[in-house]
Amino acid sequence: MAALAFLAPSMAGILVFFLVPFADTVRRSFFDVRGRNFIGLDGYISVLNNSAFQLAAANTAKFIAICIPLLLLVSLIIALLIRAIRPRGKVFKTTYLLPMAIPVASVVLLWQVLFNQNGLINAILVSIGAEPVDFTGTSAAFWVLVFTYLWKNSGYDMILWLAGLDSIAVTQYESARVDGANAWQCFLYITLPGLLPTVGLVAILSLLNGFKVFREAFLVAGAYPHDSIYLLQHLFNNWFQNLDISRLSAAATLMCLVLVVVILFMQRFLRESD
Repeated sequence: MAALAFLAPSMAGILVFFLVPFADTVRRSFFDVRGRNFIGLDGYISVLNNSAFQLAAANTAKFIAICIPLLLLVSLIIALLIRAIRPRGKVFKTTYLLPMAIPVASVVLLWQVLFNQNGLINAILVSIGAEPVDFTGTSAAFWVLVFTYLWKNSGYDMILWLAGLDSIAVTQYESARVDGANAWQCFLYITLPGLLPTVGLVAILSLLNGFKVFREAFLVAGAYPHDSIYLLQHLFNNWFQNLDISRLSAAATLMCLVLVVVILFMQRFLRESD
């Protein structure tokens, strides 16, 4: 009872601000815009046949498929390097966390200085005789968004990897070295298996954080950016502004179902690999 008493405020907040609104969203996906006339699956059929939804879903899936493995690899390498240079690694650990503390508006301003058509990177390209690149009006915008995601989330995932590395007993490495194991063998047979419980947490949080990159994309390129970075978040934002609540609710429900399936699949795969 004492535990429930402490948990009650948080549980009430989740119920009121998340579960109840989501239940209403699911309900609205089966009704018209006014929420009065039942339309069944017409809203879902309209969403799936919508060309803007198909483009946004494909771009979002491509972004996630590229960014998640890259982020896991980059952040793990950073965590291993920081762990290798202890205790000096504490300074670098703080440095990699700074992107999370920088306001989005400041990041957007920095990106405009760097990636604008008359920005710093294009000035460097022109100075060495190369052609300038339109980073926001061409397919290069996708890779700018990928870079933004990696830059902002690598430090966060690094902390999670470091926690996983700290959970591996040092005695295992000492025993392996006594038996003649080199650094690569220690990593392959001790570090990687020991990090399996951490992989699921890092991957799921990275997946959820992937949907937060919309803020930078929206502020840099607007509500209708280049097709390569037109994500589901852009589509939802535009449908919300147009008060297309029925299709918005259906699309949000579909996205939630896909995320649940992906997360459950990841958990099952990692549980079988453990």
